[in-house]
Amino acid sequence: MTAWLLVVGLIDADAAKLSFEIEDEEGRLLPCRIHLFDQDEKPQRAAGLPFWRDHFVCPGAAGLELLTGRYRYEIERGPEHERLTGEVAISDQSPKLVRLSLKRIANLRGEGWYSADLHIHRPLSQVDLLMQAEDLDFAPVITWWNRRDHWEPHKHPQAGEDEREGGALLFHRMSRPIDITKSTREVPSPMVYVEQALRQNPGVWIDIEKPFWWDVPVWLASGKMQSIGVANNHMWRSRMLPSEAWGRARDTQRLPPPLGNGYWTQEIYHHILNAGIRIPPSAGSASGVLGNPLGYNRVYVHLDGAFSEPAWWDGLAKGNCFVTNGPLLRVRANGRLPGAVFAAEAGKPLGMKLDVQLTTLDHLTQLEVIQNGRVIQVITCTTDRDQSHAIDLKINRSGWLMVRGIAENPKTFRFASTAPFYVELGQEKRRISKASSRFFLDWVNERIERVKANITDKSQQAEVLRSHESARKFWQKRVREANAD
Repeated sequence: MTAWLLVVGLIDADAAKLSFEIEDEEGRLLPCRIHLFDQDEKPQRAAGLPFWRDHFVCPGAAGLELLTGRYRYEIERGPEHERLTGEVAISDQSPKLVRLSLKRIANLRGEGWYSADLHIHRPLSQVDLLMQAEDLDFAPVITWWNRRDHWEPHKHPQAGEDEREGGALLFHRMSRPIDITKSTREVPSPMVYVEQALRQNPGVWIDIEKPFWWDVPVWLASGKMQSIGVANNHMWRSRMLPSEAWGRARDTQRLPPPLGNGYWTQEIYHHILNAGIRIPPSAGSASGVLGNPLGYNRVYVHLDGAFSEPAWWDGLAKGNCFVTNGPLLRVRANGRLPGAVFAAEAGKPLGMKLDVQLTTLDHLTQLEVIQNGRVIQVITCTTDRDQSHAIDLKINRSGWLMVRGIAENPKTFRFASTAPFYVELGQEKRRISKASSRFFLDWVNERIERVKANITDKSQQAEVLRSHESARKFWQKRVREANAD
C-alpha cells in the first residue's frame, strides 16, 4: 500500500490500520464511496481523500489508523452498482484488510443514457475523483453563489447560483460569471440577473433549483427557464428535509413528514405541466452544502451518439430524460423517448404502448402511469432487480403522461420519474388547466404581499414588483385561456 493511501488518525497504543481494496469484476481497483462508522455512529475520515459529512471517496484503495472496536461500512458507486455493507472488528494492532468486489448491476451508457448532477458545491480539485467514484458523466460545479465568487480558469464546467428570498436559480453554460455579490434579500429581482445572464451568454441554461420556491410562478411566466429540479436537495440519501425552507409551504396535515416534501415537489411539477408549460425535470444534490454525496440526485439524458456537453444539454432540452435518486427507470412510448409529442385526430383515441425497463436495488411495490396529474394505471412490480413491463394504453385526452416509481423507504423520498410525454389530440395543441393556472395565480398574489412587507423603500419595492405584476397578468391570461377543468 503506497504512503498516500495511509490515513493518520489518533495515534494510540490501541490503534491499528484498516485498509480497503475495492475491485471491479475483473480485479481492478474501482473508485467508490465509503461510509465508515464507529460504534457511536461517528463517521471516519480518510486523510488525503475527499470527505463530506458521513463519507469519503477513494480511487479503490484507502487506509485508516483506527482505535480498537467494531466498525460498520457501506460502500456504493452510484445507482448502477450494487451496495455493499458489512462490519469489521479491530481487536489488536494487527492490520486489517477489507477486500471486496463491487459489481455493476446496469450499464446505462451502453444504452445511451448519461448522468449528471446539476447542483454541486465541491472543490474543483476533487471533482474528477468524485465523478469516478460516483460513476457520473457530467458534474458542473457552482463556483459563484450570492456574495461568493470563486470562478477560476479551469477545464471543468462551472456554474453559478442566485439564492435569495424568492428561491434559487442555477446558471449553467456561461463563459464567465455575472456579478451578483451586491444583491440583498429581495433587491434586485432575480429576473434582473436572468436578463443580464442572457445578454452576456445567449446560450445560458437557467435551472429552477426547486419547484416550491416563492418566485417559481414569476420564473415560469418569464418563459426563460430551461429545467426544474424535481429530484432536489431536500431529498437526502439518509433522510428528508421536512420543511420548504423559505419556499411556499405545503399542507403538512395532508402531506406529513418525512416524505411530504417529496410529494409536494411532485404535485407542483404536475401543476406546471397541467398549466401547459413544457419544461423538463432536472436533478441536483447540493453536495458540499447539504448532506448528500455528489450525484445522489441525478438526471439521465439519452444521446444517440457519444457523450458531449452540447449534445447532453440538447437532449435535456428535448426532455429525453429521467430523474432518480435510486431506481433506474427507462421508458419508451411507441418506441419514442420521453419528451416526444404525439399528435392524433380528434375523436380517435391514441394507442400507446409503454415499454418499461426497471433496474432497482430499492424495493418498489408498483410503478404509476400518471396522466395530467392523475394515476391512470398501476404496474405491479416483482421482487426482481431487473424488470420489464409492457403496458397498452388508450389516450383520449390531450396533455401529458409520465411513469413514476417511489421506493418503500420510510426515511427519504427515493424515486425515479420519466420526463413527460406529450399528447395533442385534434386542434387542442396544448391542454391548459384552469385549476392549475389558478394555483399559480393565487401563489403570485400571495408573493406580491410578501414583497410589499419585505421591502419598505417604495422605489425598490416598485422595481422588484414589476416582474411579479407581469407574472400576475400572465397567470390571469392563462386562467382565461384555459381549456380544461
